[in-house]
Amino acid sequence: MTPKIIEKIKEIEEKKSVEVLLAVESGSRAWGFSSPDSDYDIRFIYRHEKDWYLSPWDKDETIEFMTEDDLDGSGWDLRKTFHLLLKSNAALLSWFYSPIVYKADEKFVELFRPFAEVCFSPIAVSYHYLSMSKKYLEACRVDEVKLKSYFYCLRTTLTGKWIIEKGTVPPVLFSDLLVLTDDAIRQKIEDLIALKATKGESYDHPNDWELFGFLEKTVAENEGKSKSLSGGKADRGEMERVFREILKL
Repeated sequence: MTPKIIEKIKEIEEKKSVEVLLAVESGSRAWGFSSPDSDYDIRFIYRHEKDWYLSPWDKDETIEFMTEDDLDGSGWDLRKTFHLLLKSNAALLSWFYSPIVYKADEKFVELFRPFAEVCFSPIAVSYHYLSMSKKYLEACRVDEVKLKSYFYCLRTTLTGKWIIEKGTVPPVLFSDLLVLTDDAIRQKIEDLIALKATKGESYDHPNDWELFGFLEKTVAENEGKSKSLSGGKADRGEMERVFREILKL
């Protein structure tokens, strides 16, 4: 699918008169636990010509598309991207660490990625993942659980645990998060990864209550520890300078 995705990115650039600075895979394919029928979740950052940013009027800062062959695309304009970075947006931060990159302006990444690390707010991102993990945990509190929901709960829970224990931007690859588990839990999860690779998105699986207990305990621990985490350290002046520099690329 990569050639089709790259071609779609070029089509967006031509139709919208923008330049895509970064395009990556997000979702289960980037996380490393996709199903055979998983969509391709393409996320991208783009910029307009400099004059576009001189208008006093609010403008649409998002581009979205969906194709018949399961390409789900969503992109943010450069200005919107800086606003979200200031808020330590969890999704945006993850794009810069995706293992699947379709297009990247090296200079843009070189200028922007340091801000992803500096603006990273452990407390904000931790609460983001805590909220998601609590929601998915309740969806998994059944005898027959949708395997997709189980993995979403596992990923968000372990990501929250990573932030608390490591204090850094969490990895995108789910396998990197498994260092936070003991051998028994890790084996259970790895077995489910192998199973998910053979099952469709709608597959229901008998609940492993021992694994559920691990999730329930970890979510509770994350909730107790998140409140003591620190915030980000954004330098707005430096961000403005880099924004202008990116527009000159």
